[in-house]
Amino acid sequence: MHGGIANRQSDRLDPGDYFPPDFTSLFLEGRENRFWGTYCVFFYIHILTSPLVLLSGLILPFERIRMRHGKLHRNLGRIHVFTILICLVPSGMAMSAEAFAGWRAGLSFFVLSLLTGTCAVLGVLQARRRWFDSHRRWMVRCYVLLCSAVVLRMISGAASVIGFEDPETAYCVAAWTSWIVPVAICEIVLARK
Repeated sequence: MHGGIANRQSDRLDPGDYFPPDFTSLFLEGRENRFWGTYCVFFYIHILTSPLVLLSGLILPFERIRMRHGKLHRNLGRIHVFTILICLVPSGMAMSAEAFAGWRAGLSFFVLSLLTGTCAVLGVLQARRRWFDSHRRWMVRCYVLLCSAVVLRMISGAASVIGFEDPETAYCVAAWTSWIVPVAICEIVLARK
């Protein structure tokens, strides 16, 4: 691989790369031999539930919905957190062992999964105590962590434009910065409120 992270046509984000799996796409490259075991199950759980959680995470913060339809907010919130804890966190942790760029990127995804689950649990605990301001803060943190996949793609695209010669190092840097930088910005914003 020469010239960056995502400069080949097969490196774009395309659902056609996954149904059936295209092992020339960057995300699946080098996984042909390991894909068909448990990795395959976790992979499809992860990519099928992630859009649902991202969408529900956009709906849940709306004050108008929460005030007028509190039961909808609670039920959607339960589904949101259940999906995070039962689907995304375990699948993210399992997939981290097979991350492109090896253990350095894999550790980032493992920590990301752990922190996402922790924020979701703390958000639920705060809601049950009726500490809604704290609940909102934990769920905002959780959503920022969930959006790291989108940020990872943006950083990877920027890295390809810049032209990093070592795709593994660039991906490793992107893996860590995709959630650390947004969480740092989130904490600054939350601290000012």
